[in-house]
Amino acid sequence: MNIISIQNNIGLPKYKQIILSIEKAIEEEKLVKGDRLPSVNKVCLAFSLSRDTVLLGYDELKKRGIIYAIPGKGYYVKSVEVTIKQKVFLLFDELNSFKEDIYNSFLQHIGKNVQVDIFFHHFNPQVFQKLINDSSGNYTKYIIMPTNFTDVAKFIKTLPVSEVIILDQTNPELKLYPAIYQNHEKDIFEGLFNGKSRLGKYEKLILIFPGFREPLGMKIGFEAFCAEYNFEYEIITEFTDRKITLGDLYIIPNDRDLVRVIEKARDQNLKLGIDLGIISYNETPLKKIVANGITTISTHFETMGKILADMVLKGKKEQIENKSSLTMRNSL
Repeated sequence: MNIISIQNNIGLPKYKQIILSIEKAIEEEKLVKGDRLPSVNKVCLAFSLSRDTVLLGYDELKKRGIIYAIPGKGYYVKSVEVTIKQKVFLLFDELNSFKEDIYNSFLQHIGKNVQVDIFFHHFNPQVFQKLINDSSGNYTKYIIMPTNFTDVAKFIKTLPVSEVIILDQTNPELKLYPAIYQNHEKDIFEGLFNGKSRLGKYEKLILIFPGFREPLGMKIGFEAFCAEYNFEYEIITEFTDRKITLGDLYIIPNDRDLVRVIEKARDQNLKLGIDLGIISYNETPLKKIVANGITTISTHFETMGKILADMVLKGKKEQIENKSSLTMRNSL
């Protein structure tokens, strides 16, 4: 029991004194990987503590990956890396160039004392639920990208509210959780409004909206803009062998459709920004140079990663709307 020291009236919660004692024992090599910790009951009896107090300390170390539990046997040292103060579960829908920007920015700003484990659900609700269930109790923070899943709150409710942060998309059923998110309805409306001076030369605005991965708010904002400013519009689910008509303006969330539209325009000898227009969603470096420059509506992904890191490190409980902007290029 000499590895744990508890003092009264020093202004430090006793569960934190347990944590610090075990960290010190590991640093001084009194505990090594695989060693068994004093049982919860022994610590309770030795220091007249409640089980809840001891379990709170052990659970914190477990979430950080320093110890692990074997049911019926006790707690054991799993890692001697006590400098890891937080262990983060990061669940993305998929990895693409702009999600990579969020991830890299997050890692850059989170610091060296935080371990980040990244997972992907690939828009599969069963995978989403399994990853969350398997991770429960093993992390100090859970950052979750719920995409457009319905009833997502029932999957997340197994996690402590205080340890969850919602990333990228949120909805009313997730209002209890802090978040850094995009307001897709507002972003596309304001993006089109900011480019309105150039939209007048186009006959029709066409949104390519497959509806599987794309946020519904994008479609709602597009329809609202066209209705308010009397633009003729159309919403299609895919662009395959469709012929481009002079005066068409395509708003394209998916980069595969962006390539198809550019290829079709080339086949028809049409010039972007003159015969047809394109507004792409989500800024990437290639869009600065492809086809002499593609206009984009995009949130600021690096900023999102920075704010996310700040929320983890400072324990912020806000719901923060990330900024979006229209970047005008030659395709409009």
